[in-house]
Amino acid sequence: MSKLHLVFGGRVSDPRGVDFNDLDTIDVVGVFPDYASAEKAWRAAAQRTVDDAAMKYVVVHLHRLLEPDLLAPPKG
Repeated sequence: MSKLHLVFGGRVSDPRGVDFNDLDTIDVVGVFPDYASAEKAWRAAAQRTVDDAAMKYVVVHLHRLLEPDLLAPPKG
């Protein structure tokens, strides 16, 4: 399975968290096949809004959401 990563951002109520103010205005940067390309896109998007403390961009590991059993601790 590909290790897909989603990069998106928007205005947050607290820059230390991920509580986005308005989900209708989320900026979806894209879906990327690996972390390196997702990080590059994240850095570019974050740099464009560096002067706005209420804007935050994140990288989501979609592959972890698609196969949560891979994250489960071993039984035993």
